[in-house]
Amino acid sequence: MRTTFDQATVRLYHLDSEAIGGTATTLLYGPLAQVLDHAAAQDPGIQADLFIATDNDVVAYLDLIGE
Repeated sequence: MRTTFDQATVRLYHLDSEAIGGTATTLLYGPLAQVLDHAAAQDPGIQADLFIATDNDVVAYLDLIGE
């Protein structure tokens, strides 16, 4: 992920790979710090399918936190 800051507005979404064609559901749209807190509060099984989108990049949540 390119350099960003904790107040950058980002989108946290869950990518349901089990659904036909995959379904992306936005969980939160807000500051990066808030999105990371929200993602950390999700069940581990959900965290594996979470992604964070900035203005110019998309990164898997677990990759971002180094899991």
